Amino acid sequence: MIVLHRLNGTEFILNDHHIETLEETPDTVITLMNEKKYVVTESADEIINKIVAYQGQIHNKTQKSE
Repeated sequence: MIVLHRLNGTEFILNDHHIETLEETPDTVITLMNEKKYVVTESADEIINKIVAYQGQIHNKTQKSE
């Protein structure tokens, strides 16, 4: 789950496993697998970095519990 911001500044949490595409048009548009779209303030690179960081945290927690 990653924290993102709508254009009006409100924060929301998105399950990164549901992302199908990221586009910068120039606003960043996230399209989910169910075709729902979100326009966010973060760039595509920022979103990718958030996903990598979150997945790394999960991977580290999984390894520590084994």
